Amino acid sequence: MKRLPILAATTAILVLAAPLAAQDNGGSATDTEQFQVIGTVPALCSVGIPDNSGGVFDMGVLVDTTTGLLRTDLAAPDKLLAGAFCSARSTIVIGATPMQALNFAGTPPAGFSSAVDYTATARGWTVTPATFNTAASTNPGATQVRASAFTGDIAVGVSNFVTAGGASLRPVADDEYLGEITVTLSAAE
Repeated sequence: MKRLPILAATTAILVLAAPLAAQDNGGSATDTEQFQVIGTVPALCSVGIPDNSGGVFDMGVLVDTTTGLLRTDLAAPDKLLAGAFCSARSTIVIGATPMQALNFAGTPPAGFSSAVDYTATARGWTVTPATFNTAASTNPGATQVRASAFTGDIAVGVSNFVTAGGASLRPVADDEYLGEITVTLSAAE
């Protein structure tokens, strides 16, 4: 019976010594686990903030008051869209409508027109500016693609004013001729 306590004591010592032996045989007192930090960034675009002009090209009096014909010197400074960005490949599209006499009703009499055409341009986003001519039946240059993410300013301009129907026509009298330019940035698919 004396063997049983000695055997039990020996077994207990071996059981307690096993973890110590494992540490001595290349075990470690530290362990490491790695964690990944993930997220997404969606394709985002912002056309920017218009300069202080309120986005208005005020062309003033459109005609030469001596001849009644459209002025040939119509010009306006570009409007700036500051801080435009797209976080991915993008497309810029410019569109425009002719300047229409808002208060004139009906068909203009012979020798007159109630509309003025022009070219709208968006520069700075792509190497080739996006352009839209309101007199043209198609405007393939109105859409331009940028191959990578970008941030910068877009300059929007107007030029090449012509009386709709021909240069020999006179615009009808009206307190307000109004056209509209739209610039759109979108992430390209």
